Parts: sequence; C-alpha cells; structure tokens
Amino acid sequence: MPLMLEGKPVALEIEQRLRDELAEVDHAPGPPATAAAVLVGDDESSHAYFRSILRTFKRVGIDVVPREIEATISEDKLERILGELNQDPDIDGVIVFQPLPDHLDRELPANILSADKDIDGITYANAGRLSLAVPHLVPSTPMGGIEILRHYQIPIEGQHAVVIGRSPIVGQPMALLLLAENATVTICHSRTRDLASITREADIVVLAAGTPGVLTGDMIRPGTTVIDFGVNFVDGKMTGDADPSVMDVAGAITPVPGGTGVVTQRVLAANTVRAARIQRRLPQRA
Repeated sequence: MPLMLEGKPVALEIEQRLRDELAEVDHAPGPPATAAAVLVGDDESSHAYFRSILRTFKRVGIDVVPREIEATISEDKLERILGELNQDPDIDGVIVFQPLPDHLDRELPANILSADKDIDGITYANAGRLSLAVPHLVPSTPMGGIEILRHYQIPIEGQHAVVIGRSPIVGQPMALLLLAENATVTICHSRTRDLASITREADIVVLAAGTPGVLTGDMIRPGTTVIDFGVNFVDGKMTGDADPSVMDVAGAITPVPGGTGVVTQRVLAANTVRAARIQRRLPQRA
C-alpha cells in the first residue's frame, strides 16, 4: 500500500500557524481579520462549499461576512457589490464562489476584485505575478498540493513533475508553483499524445483533469507520488482522477475524499490572513 497523504494533519498544521499569525493581526489597529464570501445563485455544490468555508473560518478564528445573492442579479449590480467590497476597510479578503449563473460573465470577479483582497488568487494581477515568480495571493487549491508535499517531506527540487490538466484554476498555477520549488515540470492535457510515455518518466504526477480514471497503474513507475485534485462522482461515490489500479504502484497518494480538499480550505484562510496583513501594512511571514 502507498503512503496515504491524508489532508487532515496538514490542515491542522496550517491552523496552528494561522492562530499565531491571527494573534498578531488582531492586536494591530483595525477590525479583526474578516473575509466576505459571495455566493450567487443556487448551485448545490457551491452552497456545500460555502457552508464548509464558513465552518473552517469560524474554526480558525476569522470573521466571515456571508453575501448570498439571488441568481437573477445583473452584471452591473454584481460589479457594484464587488467594487464596494474592494473599498470596504473592514473587509480584508473576498471570495466569489463559482460557477456563476449562466447569464453572468464568469470572468467578472477576476476583472473586478482587488488583487490585495483576492484570497483565491483568481485575478489577472495575481495570476501574472505568479507566472513571473513574484507571487502575491496564490490560488488556494494548488497551494494546498504544495503544502501536502512539504508536510510529508516529499522531495520536489530536481524532481520531474507531470501535471495533467491545464486549467487556470488548478493545473497551470500548480505547474508554476512546482517550478518555483525547482521541479522540472511537464504540463499534459486532452491533446497530449501518448500520455503514458510521459507519466512513466515522472517522480510526481498531479491530477487536475476532472476525468475519472485518466491515470492508471500501468502509466506510472513504482514509487511515484500522486497528488489527486479530481472531484468526480461515479455511481454516487466521490472519486478522484486516479484509477484504483494506481494504488498498487504509487509510493504515495492523496485519497479522495480526505486529501487535497480539506487543505484547500485552510490555505484560503491563510490567504485571508495574508490579505489582512497587506491591509494593515504588516510584514508578511515567510
């Protein structure tokens, strides 16, 4: 059996760091660290994530201002709401849950949010800084993968990491974060030819394709580390992107559920603390 890279111990480690940082932030002039959570419409998965974020932030000690907005809102009105949150001195960070209703431009939050309050790292400014190796606020999901590798002392420097998936939410930023850790990185996607010939050369395989079974056991070398961000439902059961046969070959793997998801939420909280330090002009911790 491979080493199971459980997310809970990583989440607890991040929480402990956050409590130390929050004490410093809360002693600085101004209100306590506060995030605004903006939920538009009635998407069931977004509501579940919204509730989970509220619980996580309460557990850590970060105040949350929930903004639940009707699905029929116009783009102009949503733009005004986000603009007001940008200007509100009592709000340190903002997250807008996706997907937005179909009539709204999904890129609206990336266009409107302040880069200093963008706790999920979706704005063009934050994406650009990450691509130039000067990160500001980093997407929480891929950063959670890095936190897992660090916690379990999985070597990154000098390793060949293959990322399957090129979305700007997970795949691309994960590749950039691995590159910043001095890995050699290959990005693969749905148009990649002979995927297995590439993954068999990898020390680390990151799954961010949203396709169950995209990686099978015969596609990796024994001992490979697999970070699985996939969230799929097959016959009513949550599964990642890795086929069950991967368990027979991998040296370490994140379980689904119980792996990356719980860490993502803590990274989002950590980004809120980072944003609070930015608003208060406090130096960032390493």
